[in-house]
Amino acid sequence: MLLADGQFHSGTDLAKRLTISRAAVWKHVQALIALGLNFSAVTGKGYRLERGLELLSEPAILSNMSLFARAHLAALELHSQLDSTNRYLLAAASAKAPSGTVCMAEYQTAGRGRRGRQWVSPFGSNIYLSLLWHFQLGYAGAAGLSLAIGVAVIRALSALNITGVGLKWPNDIYCQGKKLGGILIEMAGESDGPCVSVVGLGLNCFLSESYAQTIEQPWTDLSKITGGQFVGRNRLAAGLISHLLSVLAEFEGCGIRHYIDEWRRYDVMHNRHAQLMIAEQAYTGIIRGIDDNGLLLFEHHDGRIQAYASGEVSFSGRDG
Repeated sequence: MLLADGQFHSGTDLAKRLTISRAAVWKHVQALIALGLNFSAVTGKGYRLERGLELLSEPAILSNMSLFARAHLAALELHSQLDSTNRYLLAAASAKAPSGTVCMAEYQTAGRGRRGRQWVSPFGSNIYLSLLWHFQLGYAGAAGLSLAIGVAVIRALSALNITGVGLKWPNDIYCQGKKLGGILIEMAGESDGPCVSVVGLGLNCFLSESYAQTIEQPWTDLSKITGGQFVGRNRLAAGLISHLLSVLAEFEGCGIRHYIDEWRRYDVMHNRHAQLMIAEQAYTGIIRGIDDNGLLLFEHHDGRIQAYASGEVSFSGRDG
């Protein structure tokens, strides 16, 4: 991408290098703006991205991955645009794609979060990553996987000296009380036999204020956390893939209990007053961590502590 360097490029030069008209250049710039990119246009100078882009690169990602991860990586697919990386790999699973197939996209037209929510996915700004893995023991073999994946994400960030990041049950990445990323795991196959899991990860690297207006909860990105000293998307992608593959390769053999203590160290909800949504029913109480199976421990007003396998948790703003 000629404009990825964040420098000014004249319309004439762009038209010449792309062998298109000046009018066509303008149309292309408008299309990029629609993808979430911000431009400056100055007479006599041309067009400039307000911040440079580091586009995904297979050689750059592979060169920064661990040897173990490269041995377990079946395929790395990089796409300019997809509706959803998870949906793409679910289709690939039905075509017998092997464990270790990784898909990433620069832009998602229909990125998905939990409960069918839209995942804001501007072009070339964040991490939109999905990884396919087969489990032989059915859905039970993948129980608690989202918690283990959260641990893998924290490990990857810590290895890049990105600290102060925590986990919110069951699948959110948080920093300073704001959402940094999310995990979406989708399963297909037999409940008590071979099945496939698609692990989706969305992680905010840079979100413009204008593009994030549709986000309905406090959010942050790695640019804010690191004071603008972000390590780069390819190095980050390599670290994430490496740690995700490491966890997935051992998970069915050791299960969620292998990761429980580590997950608890990063729990941002422990002893916090919160609201728990179960279907359409709302409960208020205090989060008391997770049990040894990864279930949420929720203390109701009557002092009764109950374990929940699913639900939506939100902060109430008070400590317990």
